[in-house]
Amino acid sequence: MSLILNRRDLDFLLYDFLESDHLHHYPRFAGQGRETYDQIIDLAFTLAEAQFQPHAALVDVDEPRFDGERVSMPAEVKQALDAYVEAGFMGAGFDEELGGLQLPCTLVQAIAALFYAANVSTATYPLLTIGAANLLAAYGDETQRRLYLEPLVAGRYFGTMCLSEPHAGSSLADIRTKAVPQADGSYRLFGSKMWISGGEHELSENIVHLVLAKIEGAPPGVKGISLFAVPRLLVAGDGSLGARNDVRLAGLNHKMGWRGIVNTVLNFGEDEGAIGSLVGEPHRGLAYMFHMMNEARIACGVAAVALSYTGYLHSLDYAKTRRQGRLPGEKDPTTPMVPLTEHADVKRMLLQQKAYAEGGLALGLYSASLVDLQDQGTAEESLKARRLLDILTPIVKTWPAVYGLKANEIAIQVLGGAGYTRDYPLERFYRENRLNAIHEGTTGIQAGDLLGRKVRQEEGAAFDALCDAISADLDPLTKGLSVETEDLAAALGICRQVTHDLVAAAAQVGEVRYLANATLYLDAIGHIVVAWLWLRQAQIASRLLAEGPGEEETAFLQGKLAACRYFFRYELPAARTTLALVAQIDDTCASLDPAVL
Repeated sequence: MSLILNRRDLDFLLYDFLESDHLHHYPRFAGQGRETYDQIIDLAFTLAEAQFQPHAALVDVDEPRFDGERVSMPAEVKQALDAYVEAGFMGAGFDEELGGLQLPCTLVQAIAALFYAANVSTATYPLLTIGAANLLAAYGDETQRRLYLEPLVAGRYFGTMCLSEPHAGSSLADIRTKAVPQADGSYRLFGSKMWISGGEHELSENIVHLVLAKIEGAPPGVKGISLFAVPRLLVAGDGSLGARNDVRLAGLNHKMGWRGIVNTVLNFGEDEGAIGSLVGEPHRGLAYMFHMMNEARIACGVAAVALSYTGYLHSLDYAKTRRQGRLPGEKDPTTPMVPLTEHADVKRMLLQQKAYAEGGLALGLYSASLVDLQDQGTAEESLKARRLLDILTPIVKTWPAVYGLKANEIAIQVLGGAGYTRDYPLERFYRENRLNAIHEGTTGIQAGDLLGRKVRQEEGAAFDALCDAISADLDPLTKGLSVETEDLAAALGICRQVTHDLVAAAAQVGEVRYLANATLYLDAIGHIVVAWLWLRQAQIASRLLAEGPGEEETAFLQGKLAACRYFFRYELPAARTTLALVAQIDDTCASLDPAVL
């Protein structure tokens, strides 16, 4: 069995859980079906295992290097990305008229999960490029689509997103990069950007930077931010490449994980200014960039899931083959040692990982399916999907990052001392997953977005849509799941009441105190959502078990029921405890005097 992802689980989620093989009913996906999707997934598995996984450990120790003129890295990175592009995966989700495969977002994210699990560093170059291309497809003008979008989809150009600056970090209202209008309609940019993944390399013909900047005279704060497409090499009207643009690599950042993707500080305009073109309308850049960021947040959540999932499979494989110790009560030292999987506490750790990893993958793919419904469904389906996607985006970005990391921590523990060595990849998975809590907005930023905006927008329509979706699956007659159904109904009822009371009290207590425990709220509602998705999986598993499947399939489906049972017994109760604290609108942290720290 593959140690990247469990193919049977992926099929279960795509076809039994999400019924993705029925998407051909929408005109965009006409002619597609399970046979097509299976062939593409098979190819992705093969490519991920043959081209991406083998150099994952190499790029972790042999990081990109800058000699003052160019960035270099192991040749295996370009070889893998060339194979990825040749297979058509860069354009998987794009229109056929652009050279894409026009696949559903659900399939695109499922495929991406395979590459993240195999080698998240190398897989991030396509992640950023696809995000940049999607943004230009949505907001770019005809010239930008011709000069930049088509080469991005083809994989000849790679893309980046340039938001943060050294002095401002996540506070985008305080960026200083400026854009000066030119007589020919272009702009020259001056400023510095920090933490730019994929910002400089020799992996593609060109790099298209999507840069947030402020046009001279723009309003202060986020209302004055515009978005610009700034190529590394200037592109002529006929698409030919010209001179180097005024974009300079100032240095490399070295992180604890994702070491294989070059992470840069870029200076724009050290000389006459970096030439760029305005994307969309002036002063709407942050709204446009959120198109890329929200997509990246789903991808970030899927990446966190993938790292936790492959960690789980590696620890499970080890535990099945490693013999150590004897069961309690067995005192005879001459009896054979037992596999680790015979020990109750190891079973607990493996089941906990399974609940986090498989539950997180269900969350990521369900969120991706909402993108498909939002874009292709009826007006009613689209509205419902948009509202669900709005409120789930901060959850899908954050919950897997927090609990995927916890799964990786447990995986190391299963291996004991061996887990802390480089002989096994578990310690690398842990380091790489630790970054997902800060990528595309920290946990605190996501929590503030959820409680500060998403649950209140449209008079709570998105929150109500989520509660209604969960309630619709609370079937107390599902065989063997009545206790779980009752537990989830109770937790959802508490969440509804706490949210209602909290929003009602916001004006009285003020925004600072209202949002003081937003991260706790996000954690609790995330657990409720994952419990819901586990209940849905268990309901399907129960139905399939009633059909009398074979031994291997029965074991798989029983595993779903066991993981659901674990999550409801061991995890969901924590949500109720957390919500009880949130309901108090406690200001222990908000009112703390920093001087006492």
